[in-house]
Amino acid sequence: MKRLLGTLSLLTLFLAACAASSQVLPSETEAAASPAVRTLTVMTHDSFSASEAVIAAFEQANQVNLVFLKSGDAGAALNKAILSKDAPLADVFYGVDNTFLSRALAAGVFEAYNAPLLADVPIEFKLDPQNRALPVDFGDVCLNYDKAWFDGKKMPGPASLDDLLKPEYRGLLVVENPATSSPGLAFLLATIQKYGDPGYLEYWRALKANDVVVVDGWETAYYTNFSASSGRGPQPLVVSYATSPAAEFIFAPSPLADAPTASMLQGCFRQVEFVGILKGSPNRALAEKFIDFMLSRAFQEDMPLQMFVYPVNPQAALPADFARFARLAPNPASLPVDEISANREKWLAAWTEVVLH
Repeated sequence: MKRLLGTLSLLTLFLAACAASSQVLPSETEAAASPAVRTLTVMTHDSFSASEAVIAAFEQANQVNLVFLKSGDAGAALNKAILSKDAPLADVFYGVDNTFLSRALAAGVFEAYNAPLLADVPIEFKLDPQNRALPVDFGDVCLNYDKAWFDGKKMPGPASLDDLLKPEYRGLLVVENPATSSPGLAFLLATIQKYGDPGYLEYWRALKANDVVVVDGWETAYYTNFSASSGRGPQPLVVSYATSPAAEFIFAPSPLADAPTASMLQGCFRQVEFVGILKGSPNRALAEKFIDFMLSRAFQEDMPLQMFVYPVNPQAALPADFARFARLAPNPASLPVDEISANREKWLAAWTEVVLH
C-alpha cells in the first residue's frame, strides 16, 4: 500500500508538471477508451475449473480481472463463506450444492438475483424460489469401480448398495466424510433415502464391519486411495461421480479404446450446484454479469470437459467423448431441501458416532 501511495504521488507531480508546461490533458474520448480494470472475486470449491479462453472472453468484454478463491471442498468453502459473511471475502460464491443449500440460505449469505437465463433452466433444478442460489450444473454421485482390478480378480463389480456388505468386498471401498465433503454427504443421503431413518445407521454399521475406509474429501479418496487413479491406491471402489469414467478416458496419458472405470448406477444421488451473489458485495452489477455468463451457452458448454458436470442450460451441447462415457442414473435418490435442512446435523452426528467412534 505504501508503494502504491508513493507511485500515485509521483504520478500526481508528473501530471501537474505536464499541465503546467503544455496544458494538454487526455480527452474524454481517450479516457473512455481505457476504462479502469476492476476486480471480481469468486469463491469456489477446489474442483472449480474453466478454460482460459472462456474466462478471458468475459474479462475482456467487461474490463474486469476475475480472481478465483478456492476454499476447499464444498462444505469447507461454505463454512468459510458463512464465517466471513459480515466481511465477505468474495463477491460471488459458486459450488454450494443441494446437500448444503439449506444451510447457505439459512445463514443468509446470498442476495437474490432473477437472472434472465433462468427462464431456460428446467424447474427441477430451481430449488430456491427466491433465486438467492441459482442452479449452474448437475450430476450424479455414484460408486465408481476399477474395471481392470475386478477383471484381474475374476469377480464382478458391485451392482447395488447391498453388495457392498458382502465379504468379498471387505476393505475395498473408500468413502468421503459427509461432514466435510459434498459427495460424501450425497452418498450418505442416498443411503438414508434407501434404508430410511434409523435404518441407514444399521447399513453403516455393517459397512464399518466390512472395513469401509473414510477420508476427508474427494481429492484424497479419488487420487490417493482409488486404485484406478494416478495414486494407484489400495481401494478399487470409490464414491465419485457418474461422469468420472469420461474424465478417465479423456485425460488418459495414452489413447484408450474404453474408459478404465465404470459407475454403479444404483444408489446414486442427484447433485445440483449453485451460484449466488454474496451479501455485501460492492460489485453487484459485475456479479450479476458473471452469473449471466455462467448460465450462458459459452460457459455451460465449457463445463463438461472442465468439471465433468452436466449443464443446466438445455441449449448447451455436450462434447462427444463426454456424452459417450458420462452417465446419468435412471432413478437417482433425492431428498427435499427442507428435509435435509431439518435433519442434516442429526444425521451427521449419528453417522459420526457409528462410523468414526
